[in-house]
Amino acid sequence: MIQELYRQQKLMFQTKTHRVDDRIVSISQPHVRPIVRGKPHTNVEFGAKLSLSLVDGWAFLDNLKWDAYHEAGDLPASVERYVSRNGVYPEAVLADKIYLTRENRRYCKERGIRLSGPKLGRPPKKEDKEQKQIAYQDASERNAIEGKFGEAKRTYGLGLIQARLQQTSESVISLQVLNLNLSKALRELLFLFFHVYGLSTIRIEKITYSHLDKTLSYSVTPIYLYFR
Repeated sequence: MIQELYRQQKLMFQTKTHRVDDRIVSISQPHVRPIVRGKPHTNVEFGAKLSLSLVDGWAFLDNLKWDAYHEAGDLPASVERYVSRNGVYPEAVLADKIYLTRENRRYCKERGIRLSGPKLGRPPKKEDKEQKQIAYQDASERNAIEGKFGEAKRTYGLGLIQARLQQTSESVISLQVLNLNLSKALRELLFLFFHVYGLSTIRIEKITYSHLDKTLSYSVTPIYLYFR
């Protein structure tokens, strides 16, 4: 691994570039790759890219990779996994704009799936009120996947994975998704309990713990999909 690191640094020095394939940025975690995000305060992030789909509030981890790649290609595979779980194609896929490629549009159209987002080409001069309402509803429903990632990061530490090995990190990420589903199951069970016994009020006190750790940590870069 040290020899490969030396080779990469030497190559970038000789070619006067700052980019090389499968660049190693951490000796203790050689599987972690830099991912250019273009955000105002965080231009480059380090961590895994995971494709997460949400169906009726249940989260499914469809793909997990460490290399930087264009995530639009994950959509067909995520849809096919949905078919393998449910036996039918979804009515609609509510996805981010990065998924609205011609290939994905063609894939969804051939299977009778409505893909959210604006159509290709010049926007019409007179906006259809029905289409505007559908777009607003899609955006509102897609907020669920954004909130699910926020819950995973704030509550279960998905944004601060401290495992060292690649296999261990992937196991921790998978466990965080499992925690999301267990939390939903417990909430529904708790709601059923209060509904059956006619209870109307409940007080829950949340206790949080904090600690200091000097180990190298990195964030998980999310890819959003939402099925309906």
